[in-house]
Amino acid sequence: MTRVLVLQGPNLDLLGTREPEIYGHDTLDDVHAEIAARAGELGVEVAFFQSNHEGALIDRLHERDFDAAIVNAGGLTHTSVALRDALLGIARPFWEVHLSDPATREPFRQVNFLHDIAVDSVVGQGKHGYLVALDAIAARFAGARRG
Repeated sequence: MTRVLVLQGPNLDLLGTREPEIYGHDTLDDVHAEIAARAGELGVEVAFFQSNHEGALIDRLHERDFDAAIVNAGGLTHTSVALRDALLGIARPFWEVHLSDPATREPFRQVNFLHDIAVDSVVGQGKHGYLVALDAIAARFAGARRG
């Protein structure tokens, strides 16, 4: 069974209350419940980890107990070379997800340390973006098993 880590960065624990006009009204638990339901439909095992601390996110990646990851690094997308290095160092494919489209927001959000090393980036689709990424992972790993 394909194992997927959903890694959530700083401030995503505030979903549902933080700037709902940008990020929506669903809580992180709501989002995770939808991801878990889709994972069940796809026959994919999913684990969730959220932290407001860069080092905790990096430590979790270093566990390497997953086949692929869905990463919403939040603000660390625009600042963290260390998180980028960790994602490169663990040698696991990952899909970058952002609820909004950072490229259409403030200029500092247009810097992205992860985009060029992600398999794909799903932006601006709200919580649905996680399901798009999960579907892509399931398809990729199903194809790898057949091949």
